[in-house]
Amino acid sequence: MEHRDKNEAWEWIKSILIAVVLALLIRAFLVEVFMVQGQSMLPTLHDRERLIVSKVQYHLRLPRQGEIVVFKAADNRDFIKRVIGVAGDEIRVDRQGVWVNGKLLDEPYLLEKAREQFGPVVVPPGTIFVMGDNRNNSMDSRHPSVGFVPLGLLKGKAMLVFWPIQDVRVIIHP
Repeated sequence: MEHRDKNEAWEWIKSILIAVVLALLIRAFLVEVFMVQGQSMLPTLHDRERLIVSKVQYHLRLPRQGEIVVFKAADNRDFIKRVIGVAGDEIRVDRQGVWVNGKLLDEPYLLEKAREQFGPVVVPPGTIFVMGDNRNNSMDSRHPSVGFVPLGLLKGKAMLVFWPIQDVRVIIHP
């Protein structure tokens, strides 16, 4: 009887260790959980919502305009913003909206249009230009402390809101 108890205990320990190793590998290479902090992505994302972010996405391809990304910000925090422009794009912001390469973006996800003008600027190679959906309450690429986001600082693409449970949804990237 004692031998069987030891075997059962060892099987439990092995199962738990395998589960922990798998969880660590998944978190390190596939997905990570992030919490939205602040109002900069309203109405798309709300303060304190929890997100699943794909870490694999940008190892396979470059970010695309309209995608919501998480990146390491200059002040050692993670930011969540929307990609507006990629390398080579010319960005300009005025009271009509955001212009990319001379075309006004259709942005149905906005809380309101930006009140202040910005640009024109050209997105340098190896970087992206990001903005929050709450344009007048967002520290984003228009702000000197953020600026153009180097691709190496990207943590991943926001895929799913999973908390609070009543707000679970897939994040749509136009």
